[in-house]
Amino acid sequence: MIVRIMGVGQFRLTDEDKEAVNSVDDKVMAAVESGDQAEFTAALKTLAELIQDVGDALADDEFVGSDAIVPDPETSVDEARSMLTEEGLIPD
Repeated sequence: MIVRIMGVGQFRLTDEDKEAVNSVDDKVMAAVESGDQAEFTAALKTLAELIQDVGDALADDEFVGSDAIVPDPETSVDEARSMLTEEGLIPD
């Protein structure tokens, strides 16, 4: 799976990485549903950091379509709502 973090780049995740990332993605989704901006920002920052830690960064000149897009941690809850699916930001 390829995940783009807006403003950072793309990362390749293994199936094992995806499981860990999905648990944090669930927290992002819960924060959006509750409308809690502080909780959302913290969860989104954690999600982006985790993806960068466990994923393999793609080279800037490697052009691959993204399976998921994670917004910048400065994104508002309202802006993020339009990006969510039933599965959150990261598809199961």
